[in-house]
Amino acid sequence: MEAVLAALDGLPPAYLVGGATRDLLRGAHTVDFDICMEGDAVAAAGVLAARLGGEAVVHERFGTATVRARGLSLDLARTRREAYERPGSLPVVEPAGLREDLGRRDFTVNAMATALAADELGRVHDPHGGRHDLEAGVIRVLHPRSFLDDPTRLLRAVRYETRLAAAMDEETDARAREAVAGGALATLSGPRVRDALLDLLAEEEAPRAVARLAELGLDRALHPALRGDDALAAGAALGSVETGADRALSALAALLVDAPDELVPWLEELGLARPARERVVRAARSAPGLALALRSERTASELHALMSREPPETLAVALALGAPAEPILRFLSDLRGIRLEVTGAELLEAGVAPSPAVGRALEETLRRKLDGEVAGREEELRVALELAGGMRR
Repeated sequence: MEAVLAALDGLPPAYLVGGATRDLLRGAHTVDFDICMEGDAVAAAGVLAARLGGEAVVHERFGTATVRARGLSLDLARTRREAYERPGSLPVVEPAGLREDLGRRDFTVNAMATALAADELGRVHDPHGGRHDLEAGVIRVLHPRSFLDDPTRLLRAVRYETRLAAAMDEETDARAREAVAGGALATLSGPRVRDALLDLLAEEEAPRAVARLAELGLDRALHPALRGDDALAAGAALGSVETGADRALSALAALLVDAPDELVPWLEELGLARPARERVVRAARSAPGLALALRSERTASELHALMSREPPETLAVALALGAPAEPILRFLSDLRGIRLEVTGAELLEAGVAPSPAVGRALEETLRRKLDGEVAGREEELRVALELAGGMRR
């Protein structure tokens, strides 16, 4: 940031806002460098990028810009006020001073700014008592309609409770429950729900967050078939570490596990990218059966057949559902990478006529290799030829 401070010289007054100031105050690592300016932030971004030898990407719709340089990514915006045309909509914005900008934010702990201009460098602007709430472990909204204007704040409130080991104050908790009961989440687009939910499920303490979702009724408000089971979420989170699965997708699959088919349309509404959506649905559908199947003794080839076509999220959720860890870890460490040395092309070159028998022969040869009945390239080729029927051209 030394280089950034120097590059800001002569530009409009700038402030490090939101999560960055919050994290600096609590001595935590920050990943979000949000800078607001009392002036034209888009023009300033171009100057800043040039001075730092980086690039500026302008987001015309919101009048913001991102500067990438020297390993940093800085998001710049003009200080502004917001108005919501209807609940759940994106805000209409217009320029305003720093105090109004901080007043439009979600919670007091995020409504602080650190001055970056040389004449007041390091001064914390905190008009809403965010520092006190941060130290007291309180999540507090800034105005009564906060959750109605932007219902994603319901999910963010739970995420901050979890991340900061905090709790909503009594009034904020009551307003959250009123918003949930009043169907506030129904006013949101699927992608906005997706982003807020996946951010929550990616937290280290996501199981605690899932328990809180259930306690507030947020899980059922998102969809009546969602299951906010914190124990299952905890198992999926732990399983994702063991299996290399995506933490957030594993937790999402755990939420769906009671009724995956019923929840597919809702998942599609979220706008999750198709590969990720397919992994989540597959995990929710397959994990219960896999967990049951693995409770019986299985050969190496049976383990391979059960798990080789499953995404890692299926394995993570199966672990959460009580599947024994040993066969899953055995598959991951010893069996997953086993392949035949021979190919179908080699069988055809050896005179086998093209037919489905070629694929079946290779599958059976792999089964025997996994179970230790076949070893070495020559034996693989001999067995595969015999199984394919030795049909020569």
